[in-house]
Amino acid sequence: MRRNSRSQCLFGIIVFTLATAIALHAQTPSPTPTLEHEFFKNILHDQKSIWTAPFHLERSDMKWVVPSSIGLMALFTTDRITGDEIFEANRQVNLSRHISNAGSIYALAAASSTFYLIGREKGDYRARETGLLSAEALVDSAIVEGVLKGITQRARPLDGIERSEFFDGGSSFPSGHATQAWAVATVVASEYKHRPAVQIAAYGIASAVSVARFTGHKHYISDVVAGSALGFGIGKFVYKAHHRESIAKDDDDKISKSAWPSITPEFNRQARQYGVALRWNF
Repeated sequence: MRRNSRSQCLFGIIVFTLATAIALHAQTPSPTPTLEHEFFKNILHDQKSIWTAPFHLERSDMKWVVPSSIGLMALFTTDRITGDEIFEANRQVNLSRHISNAGSIYALAAASSTFYLIGREKGDYRARETGLLSAEALVDSAIVEGVLKGITQRARPLDGIERSEFFDGGSSFPSGHATQAWAVATVVASEYKHRPAVQIAAYGIASAVSVARFTGHKHYISDVVAGSALGFGIGKFVYKAHHRESIAKDDDDKISKSAWPSITPEFNRQARQYGVALRWNF
């Protein structure tokens, strides 16, 4: 099948228009009682805002949309070349597939659940909110990338002669692992923007997953770049729409933070045990 350059140009424009619009101009839902109570309702609001976001773009946003779309179209034209070249290298495939497992919906759901359960157990609102919002972003990203896969139907790198072609019944564009990993990572990094180590870890894992989808022969570079942009946009939108700054700040203020440990004596006269305890809050 002859590659449809017009379709590729259109997809490039649509993807980065959608990603930019989601992150910057999506409509924010009204305040809700609790995130748990409104979880599924918020997802419905999110989907409405995400798919209508391009209609809220402003002229100033073109400085991001235009160059990003051109860059994605350039990747489309070189995908088959870069895909065939990486296909000749096999040593990294197994490792890449193991790394990409961190971006699976099961692993990301487990990470969100862990944040939420720890937050509930420890009374840490920020961790609790991180779990809920990252789960919400995960669901949103899975819906968006699923719809786009169904529309584009791009053949994967291992699909033979029709590889990289659109409308061939494939599921390559965009990368679901990259979309979901970046959506969750962006929520986590946004919640813990005061902790650089958390941000580095979150974005580092998402980047590793994205690269692994290409080196593992699962996707083309454009699939990964588009998925990463969409995930970042969705994560930013979910955080901006539902994060409750005042509650999280009050929760943080209850804990004194210091680079130095607190030292407290501990003793038990009956057992004749004496010692000191070191505690950090960071």
